Amino acid sequence: MSAFDLDAAPEALDAADPLRGFRSRFHIPTHEGHEQAYFCGNSLGLQPTAVRAALMQELDDWAALGVEAHFRGKHPWMPYHETVRESLARVVGAQPVEVVAMNSLTANLHFLMVSFYRPTAERPAIVIEAGAFPSDRHAVASQIRFHGFNPDTDLIEVVPDEPAGTISMAAIERAMAEHGHRVALVLWPGVQYRTGQAFDLREISRLAHARGCTVGFDLAHAAGNLPLQLHDSGADFAAWCSYKYLNSGPGAVAGAFVHERHAHADVPRFAGWWGHDQASRFKMGPEFVPSPGADGWQLSNPPILALAPLRVSLDLFAEAGMDRLRERSERLTGYLEALIRRDCADVLQVVTPAVRARRGCQLSLRVAGGRERGRALFDFLSERGIVGDWREPDVIRISPAPLYNSHVDVRRFAAAVVLWREAGG
Repeated sequence: MSAFDLDAAPEALDAADPLRGFRSRFHIPTHEGHEQAYFCGNSLGLQPTAVRAALMQELDDWAALGVEAHFRGKHPWMPYHETVRESLARVVGAQPVEVVAMNSLTANLHFLMVSFYRPTAERPAIVIEAGAFPSDRHAVASQIRFHGFNPDTDLIEVVPDEPAGTISMAAIERAMAEHGHRVALVLWPGVQYRTGQAFDLREISRLAHARGCTVGFDLAHAAGNLPLQLHDSGADFAAWCSYKYLNSGPGAVAGAFVHERHAHADVPRFAGWWGHDQASRFKMGPEFVPSPGADGWQLSNPPILALAPLRVSLDLFAEAGMDRLRERSERLTGYLEALIRRDCADVLQVVTPAVRARRGCQLSLRVAGGRERGRALFDFLSERGIVGDWREPDVIRISPAPLYNSHVDVRRFAAAVVLWREAGG
């Protein structure tokens, strides 16, 4: 941790940061008249200041133009989802034809599994990580049941094998060696929500494909957090939400990726009118002709008022650049880790891997002494306007988001933990 000058004033570190100005383009919630130290972008990103005007523009166009706003508004609604395509593709490292903003995360996982989970009596199984986010586990278990198989035998969960509760690549490889002949699909997180561990998507895709399995990724905690290379990973599909690091508001329109090798594939899917090829969509014919690429998995016309915040947020990502944001993220999270190890090691154990390539901005922190002591610390922080989130039974997640968090925020968190300890916590 010698790369961090822990004795330097955090204000000076922020003043020297080339991306410091992006913080002013977000609304920072306040607590007792002062800005919060908000570390909860892993659950809900903050609101960009430009969102209100973007929403008002769509409301004004609706008021002034009615249905004609589909074609004549400032941002015409008919091709509106296309306005976010290129910037969304850059954020996740995909070709534009491979991505689409639609639906919600779990809905997208279900719709994509219709196409890419094709079980047989010989290959009925799905591989996920043990302790997966409940929605993912519910989704895959229900898919297995829907196809007439049994999650008790056909849902394979890879258990953590590292001391802090993280999963090695060797454990995934062992699972594939043992079960790969029965596996139809590997569905894996880009970042595990509880531990903050990031995974090598390319290597997981290689392992899955070598065993004849399809592979998809849930990127809820990775999109907007890590500089992903989805196209190069070789994944068959992926999905993510946009309300966390992509700062697009509660229940925001999610994203989906389908690799370009499937762009023209004749695969089973649940079809809807908006997924029909644009050239003939308005002929209103009875036969479904899918649009090439990820667009062909759309069902309904996109919700404009929900897409507007995503467009605003993606403009910020395009301006900052994922590589520069990743550099700043590594500095902020590394600074956080260094302060914890120097000042708070008797209170907090860092669960998230120390190797930067194996984590995003989130640190999952296990509180020494168990749940009751952990909740006491969490409540103490909350009462002082320091916002993280709690995961049972004893973990506080703290995520310095590089678009709006600062070294001052990080130092404030560490100082509060020290204060709590010294007060007898």
